[in-house]
Amino acid sequence: MTPRVPRSADLAETKGPVGRAAQRPFRLPPGATEVILVRHGASADAVEGAPFPLVDGRSDPPLSPEGERQAAAVGERLAREEIAALFVTPLRRTSLTAAPLAEARGLEPQVLDDLVEVGLGDFEGGEYRLRAARGDPVIARVFEEERWDVIPNGESPESLERRVRAGIEAVVEAAGPDAAAVAISHGGVIGEACRQATGSRRFAFVHADNGSLTRIVVGADGRWLLRSFNDTSHLPVLTGPAG
Repeated sequence: MTPRVPRSADLAETKGPVGRAAQRPFRLPPGATEVILVRHGASADAVEGAPFPLVDGRSDPPLSPEGERQAAAVGERLAREEIAALFVTPLRRTSLTAAPLAEARGLEPQVLDDLVEVGLGDFEGGEYRLRAARGDPVIARVFEEERWDVIPNGESPESLERRVRAGIEAVVEAAGPDAAAVAISHGGVIGEACRQATGSRRFAFVHADNGSLTRIVVGADGRWLLRSFNDTSHLPVLTGPAG
């Protein structure tokens, strides 16, 4: 995929005096939609011998206390913006993260299956996180080869690519042009969306922090522009990428 290069018309608000051109902040191009991807707040600790419940085969832990504080900070940050629609995935850590923003703006979150987290196959239930903490060689191979399907029964890059594109397109269609929408999603999905926007290698953007904001602009022509990645300036506490 060829990364989108903004045209000069996208970046200039008005024509200035002849012979002078001031720098101006970015403005959403006519007909474009901004998709604000939020990684859910930190989830509960994975504990050996006490696996997380599963929803459609994927781990479904609640938020941790740190994650609840991150969710409140996300709500406070985005409550100041014009938001046309709010999306979550079937996993409760996203709906719990969305709750403060939904209440502040009077939005009803819509569930979007296509933006659910990468399928970790046999390492669901918290097993992935426990293995990552132990330095498991299979996890090392995942990042060396940049493929989640190194994990037995893990999701293939082709499957992830198809559904993330479909999910972003569904958000854009629901929000409409000249508008912004928020999608509370997951680290692997956000990384894949950034990869598609930039044409990068697979795992170049895989390490979004919990509660971070990533902004993708989808133009009227359908091309994607990555505006920002992993904005954590609003967060009271930072938590990491694993699981």
